[in-house]
Amino acid sequence: MTDMQKLYLLVPLAPLAGALFAGLFGKAIGRAGAHIVTILGVAVALAASVVIYQDVQAGNTFNGTVYTWMRTGNLTLEVGFLIDSLTVMMMLVVSFVSLMVHIYTIGYMHDDPGYQRFFSYISLFTFSMLMLVMSNNFLQLFFGWEAVGLVSYLLIGFWYERPTAIYANLKAFMVNRVGDFGFLLGIGLIAVYAGSLDYAEVFAKAGELAAQDMAVTGWPLITAICICLFIGAMGKSAQVPLHVWLPDSMEGPTPISALIHAATMVTAGIFMVARMSPLFELSDVALSFVLVIGATTALFMGFLGIVQNDIKRVIAYSTLSQLGYMTVALGVSAYSAAVFHLMTHAFFKALLFLGAGSVIIGMHHDQDMRNMGGLWKYMPVTWFTSLLGSLALIGFPFFAGFYSKDSIIEAVHASTIPGAGYALFCVLFGVFITAFYSFRMYFLVFHGKERFGNGHGHHDHVGDHDDEEPSTDHHHGLAPGQKPHESPWVVTLPLVLLAIPSVVIGFFTIEPMLFGEWFKDVIHVGANHVGLSELAENFHGPVAMAVHGLQTAPFWLAMGGVGLAWFFYMVRPDIPAAIQRTFRPLHALLENKYFFDRFNEIVFAGGSRQLGKGLWKGSDQGLIDGIAVNGTARLVGWVAQVSRLFQTGHLYQYAFAMIIGVFILLTFWFNLG
Repeated sequence: MTDMQKLYLLVPLAPLAGALFAGLFGKAIGRAGAHIVTILGVAVALAASVVIYQDVQAGNTFNGTVYTWMRTGNLTLEVGFLIDSLTVMMMLVVSFVSLMVHIYTIGYMHDDPGYQRFFSYISLFTFSMLMLVMSNNFLQLFFGWEAVGLVSYLLIGFWYERPTAIYANLKAFMVNRVGDFGFLLGIGLIAVYAGSLDYAEVFAKAGELAAQDMAVTGWPLITAICICLFIGAMGKSAQVPLHVWLPDSMEGPTPISALIHAATMVTAGIFMVARMSPLFELSDVALSFVLVIGATTALFMGFLGIVQNDIKRVIAYSTLSQLGYMTVALGVSAYSAAVFHLMTHAFFKALLFLGAGSVIIGMHHDQDMRNMGGLWKYMPVTWFTSLLGSLALIGFPFFAGFYSKDSIIEAVHASTIPGAGYALFCVLFGVFITAFYSFRMYFLVFHGKERFGNGHGHHDHVGDHDDEEPSTDHHHGLAPGQKPHESPWVVTLPLVLLAIPSVVIGFFTIEPMLFGEWFKDVIHVGANHVGLSELAENFHGPVAMAVHGLQTAPFWLAMGGVGLAWFFYMVRPDIPAAIQRTFRPLHALLENKYFFDRFNEIVFAGGSRQLGKGLWKGSDQGLIDGIAVNGTARLVGWVAQVSRLFQTGHLYQYAFAMIIGVFILLTFWFNLG
C-alpha cells in the first residue's frame, strides 16, 4: 500500500476513531476529551483531504480496492476508493463544514447532558458521508447511504425524551426506507444485467445496458435503472413527494440541522446522480422525470417557507427549494452546475443554520420569529454573517450563490429536454420566492421593533414544536427587561469562517468547475444534450458574469422579493395579516404543507397499520398463537387426558390390559403368517 493510499484510508478512519473514543469512553475522557478527539479526527480528515486535493490537481487519480469482502459467482463485493476531482471536492466540503459544526457544538451544546454522545454521533456521521463519497462501487455506496440514514435517525431523535423528536426521527427513517427500496432495486438491476457493482465496469457496459429491455415489463432497462436510483435520491435529497421528513427533522439540535440538512446527507442524492452521469445520459425519460420532480420541489417548497414562523423551519424549506434547483440542473444534464451549487450551498446554508442557532442561544431558546426583532444591535457578528448568508442564498451578484444559481437557470433556458419550459418557470419564479422568504426572516429577526422581553416567550410543554432544547427552568424566551447577547467565540468563529467561502468561493471556482477541465472524464454529457455548452460560449470570466447578472431577470426578481419583504414586514405589517385573512383557504393549504403529511398518515401510515393489524390477527394470533403454540398445547393436553384413563393404579386392570395386548399381538402375528 502506497503512502497516498494510506492517506485515503486516514480520511474516513480518523473521524471514525474519534466517534468510537467519544462514544465508548465518553465518561472516562470527559466532555473536553470528547470534543478534543472528535475535532482532532475531523481536522485530520480535512488536512488529508487538502493533500489529496493537491495530488488530484497534479493529475493523479486513484480507483482501486482496499479490501475484498466476498466473492459470489462472478460478483465481487469489496471496499474500494475512487479518488478524482468530484470525490475530492466532496471530501473538502464535508470535512470543512463538519469541522465548523464540531467547533460550534462546543458552545451550542455546552449544558447538554448528552454532550459526549452528541460528538460521537456527528463524528460517526462524518465517517459515513466520507465512505459514501469515496466509494468506487455500489455496495460501499449503499453502506454509506444507509449509515448516514441511521446516524441521522440517532441525531434527529437526540432528545429522545421529547415525543416530537421521536416522531420526527421515525418519520425520517421510514420515508428514507421508501427511497432506499427504489435505490436497492436499481442496484439489483445493475448487479443482474451488468454482472458487476464496480462503477468503472458498469459505466463501460452502459451502452449494452441501453440496448436492452427488461424481461417481464419490456421497459427500457437503462430508464428503469436510472429512475430506481433517482427514487433513492428523492428520499435522501428530500424531493417531492419524499420531502416530508426534512422540515420535521428540525427537532434535532441546530448543529445537526447544519450538518445533515445543509452540507452532507441531503446532498448525497445529488452527488450520486452526478456520479452516475454516464448512465443518466442514456435515458431522456429518466432526465425528464428528474427535471420535473426537481422543478416542482424548487418552487412549491419555497412557497411553504413564506408561512413559517419558526426560524429553523424557514431555513429547512429553503434547503428543500435549493435541492430542487440542484435536481433541475441534473435533469438538464448540467451535472457540474448541480455539483457546483451543492458546494456553494453547503457553505451559505450551514452559515444560515448556525446563525439561526446563535440567534436561538441569544433568545434563550425561543425560535419564534414573532418574538424577535432589532437583534442587529445586540448580536453584530451573527447579524452580519446572516446577512452575507442571505445574500448568497438569493443569488446576489458576486456572492457564491449567484454563480451557481444563475448557471442552473441559464442551463435550463438552453435545454431542449421535455419539461424544460415548466422547469424554467419554476426556477425563475422560485428566485422571487426565495428572496421574499429569506429577507422576511432577516427583517423579522434582525430589524424592526424589538418584540422580545415582553413575557410572550412560550412555556416548555411536551409536544411543543417550537422547543429547541430541554431546559431546567421550563421557560423559553427572554424575560421582561432581558436583552439578547452575542454568542461566545466558539459559536461566532465558525460563522465567520463559513461566511468567507459563502462570499468568495463561487467567484474563484466557477471557471475551472463549469467551463474548465475540472470534471473532465468524471462527468459525462452526451452529444445530444446541451448541458452547459451554450453557457460556456458566452462566459467571459466571473466579473463579466456578475456585471451582466445585474441586468438579468433573476436579479430583478430577487430584488423584487427583497423589496416586497421589506415593505410587508418593516413598513406595512398589516398587509400580510390582511392577505392571510382574505386568502384563508390558500393560507390553510400552505399551513398544512399541501396536506402531504395528512395523506401519508391516512394512506401509507394507515395502510401500514391495517396491514400490520391484519398480519398480527391472522398470522400472529391465528396461525402462530392459535395453531402452532396453543394448538400444540391443546393436543398435548388431550393426549394426556386420554392417557390418564389408563393410569388407574389398579393391578388387575394392568394385568387385563397386558392380556388384551398379548391377544392382539398374537392375532396380528397369525394373520401375517
